[in-house]
Amino acid sequence: MSDTVDVNAATADELDAVPGLAGHGFEIVRYRGERGRFTDLRQLEEVPGLAGKVDGSRAHLRVGED
Repeated sequence: MSDTVDVNAATADELDAVPGLAGHGFEIVRYRGERGRFTDLRQLEEVPGLAGKVDGSRAHLRVGED
């Protein structure tokens, strides 16, 4: 089992548990629902409130299956 969280499948609670993303899970899920699946982790910068805050979280995240 991977120790990373898939930003396209995770719940808001699962995303909130990622270091650096606490409190942003709902916005990530809402954004994903409105704009569609993420194709690159860089797209998290477009989520309201996350600009400049994602770099420390990338090691814990993935887009799709690895």
